[in-house]
Amino acid sequence: MANQTFINFFVNVFHADVKNVTSYLNMLDTMFKGTGLTLSIFILTLLFAIPLALPISMGRMSKNKFLSKLTNLFLLIIRGTPLMLQLLIVYFVPKFISIRLFDVTISWPSFAAAIVAFSINYASYFAEIYRGGIESIPKGQYEAAKVLGYKSKQTFFRIILPQVVKRITPAMGNEVITLVKDTSLVTIISIQELMFYAKNSSNRMVSFAPLLIAGVFYFVMNWGVSFIFRKLEKKLSYYN
Repeated sequence: MANQTFINFFVNVFHADVKNVTSYLNMLDTMFKGTGLTLSIFILTLLFAIPLALPISMGRMSKNKFLSKLTNLFLLIIRGTPLMLQLLIVYFVPKFISIRLFDVTISWPSFAAAIVAFSINYASYFAEIYRGGIESIPKGQYEAAKVLGYKSKQTFFRIILPQVVKRITPAMGNEVITLVKDTSLVTIISIQELMFYAKNSSNRMVSFAPLLIAGVFYFVMNWGVSFIFRKLEKKLSYYN
């Protein structure tokens, strides 16, 4: 009923074609559904990648040369190959291996594959950001904490980590903004997110407008991310 009233309004006021107005309303409806899935991928990736990055970063900085070199090799592979390729590998390789080795077909939902691939990829980038932040803290602060009787764990979580969070916030903000845009890559494994619906609408309507509208959706989401990180930087400014 509300949609019909909206259509009649546009037809009467702007003398628009009923079919065109209906097509655009249907397109916006599907795009909002796709945006919900896009945000789900975005949020779940952050929930898994942010904590996962810390042990990866610690492995990279480990005094154990074998562990450090192994972690460095892992980071080099993940950061040196396209995320799209990683999505395909995570989605198709388990199925391929199960057929080859066990002669059975084992597959998993494309959504789960996307979360795994994105989490590993972004955890690798976050790990290097963490490492840069941790190594930027002067050694004197560790020594001062030791003199004051702090244990290693207390030193890290009470003294070092708060300063690291402040220093890495701008770099993390850039990566999170990139994550919003990278979610469009999941269309390659047939996940029906925002860009999937935008492309379908563009093909169906023979128009570039749906892609431009999708761009507006991504811009609004990234504006929200930028706003949150600006507030976070301002809140952490007491360390200046």
